[in-house]
Amino acid sequence: MRISVVGTGYVGLVGAVGFAENGHEVVCVDIDAAKVDAINAGQSPIHEEGLDDLLRSNIGASLRASTDLEDAVLNSELSLVAVGTPFDGDKIDLSYIREVSRQIGEVLAEKDDYHVVVVKSTVVPGTTDDVVLPILEEASGKKAGQDFGVGMNPEFLREGVAVDDFMNPDRIVLGGIDDRTRDVLALAYTSFKDAEIVRTSNKTAELIKYTANSLLATMISFSNEIANLCTAVGEVDVVDVMRGVHLDKRLTPLNSDGHRVWPGFVSYLESGCGFGGSCFPKDVKALISHGESLGEPMALLKSVIDINNTQPGKVIELLDKHFPSLDGLRIAVLGLAFKPGTDDMRESPAISIVNKLIARNADLTAFDPVAREEAEKMFDGNRIRYGETVAETIEGAEALVILTRWDLFESLPEMLSGKNDQPLVIDARRMLDASSTTRYDGIGYPA
Repeated sequence: MRISVVGTGYVGLVGAVGFAENGHEVVCVDIDAAKVDAINAGQSPIHEEGLDDLLRSNIGASLRASTDLEDAVLNSELSLVAVGTPFDGDKIDLSYIREVSRQIGEVLAEKDDYHVVVVKSTVVPGTTDDVVLPILEEASGKKAGQDFGVGMNPEFLREGVAVDDFMNPDRIVLGGIDDRTRDVLALAYTSFKDAEIVRTSNKTAELIKYTANSLLATMISFSNEIANLCTAVGEVDVVDVMRGVHLDKRLTPLNSDGHRVWPGFVSYLESGCGFGGSCFPKDVKALISHGESLGEPMALLKSVIDINNTQPGKVIELLDKHFPSLDGLRIAVLGLAFKPGTDDMRESPAISIVNKLIARNADLTAFDPVAREEAEKMFDGNRIRYGETVAETIEGAEALVILTRWDLFESLPEMLSGKNDQPLVIDARRMLDASSTTRYDGIGYPA
């Protein structure tokens, strides 16, 4: 199948590479010529496990990048729109969606063949039918459902494991205005034999995406609220509490040989310093705004955001508990990306925490294995240094603050063993055993 993917960001590029790997002829389109050149040279503009190898193995064969949208649409059967939909504090910004829809519509005016346009960007319910479709009809002078199809195909990719998620999906949602649209879209996924297929309307597909992300965000904020309660109660560790909850067989069932199965979603029922990234904060806020515009107050999701906004401050409270002043305190910040496996710092709790520490005049050294370049764009280089290794970063530190659950931080107890001056370890992700270091504190740890 010939597929054009408009937008080479996180969703678009992973999708383009994934479809090419599955035997389709794919062209990904972007207005950034430098990015297009890099992709054609086999260089991924984003950090994602396994993406570089798949890109290099397909580029120049079943995959290419281009700035020519007209050529891409004219020479494909299916166009996937994967451009950004940033949240402006009131609603999602559809300017990119509108512009691309207009451009594709103008190309459809010149195309005789039936073509399907599918939105992959995360958009609130009604956007595909009420915004994209009318623009396509107006720009093309043609009729949706008769001359072209319009669909919605949300992605469920987790940053850090997005390639594996694309290649091994647990479900594929095919939204469309009619069966013909969904049939064409389904052709792109014919090789995905094991995934459950959901064929539905565009509005339902749009809401499935928002609901999935909002549920996971709610689980995180729920866990953090319990963690904060544990601290208030005293002599109760949230790790022990959540362990007891996790052992419910409805959450972690036993297989036929009696061994317990630990589904991935259980990891969202763990405490920490809050969620971040390009999806959860934006999507929950957008759904709240959309609900309110329809007269629904969305009280639960408002609480999810409120808890998340205050959670980074808990790290500062822990430092204040142990030190009379943070002025000049030598602190090693371990982890800057919002989660391991990615260099994405969008909405990362580390941003708020580092800025608060800078405002308190702490002496900061930070380390992240892949997010340093992004961090250097965000923070004043005169107020924060960066270590080349974990060992270099923690040298001489009076406090270590773990903000990202990178596996290499598991070796911290061994690295600290034998040091005469033991630093305080603030485990904001509760990834270390509390007894593994001499001085330990963390989110939801008993006072």
